[in-house]
Amino acid sequence: MDYSLIQTIWTVVVMVLFFGIVIWAWSGKRKERFEEAANIPFAEDDMIPVNKKPEEKTHG
Repeated sequence: MDYSLIQTIWTVVVMVLFFGIVIWAWSGKRKERFEEAANIPFAEDDMIPVNKKPEEKTHG
């Protein structure tokens, strides 16, 4: 098998994979899920304290 044939096959495989991912990401079925994930940083929750110092552990 020639090296250039392997390169050509690999290029085609990667290109098909890329277009598959693009089609999957832009599918209308996932729009709601992606919008929800995009708004996670703006969610109001107190799970992560911003100005709290870490607890000091004592040894001994």
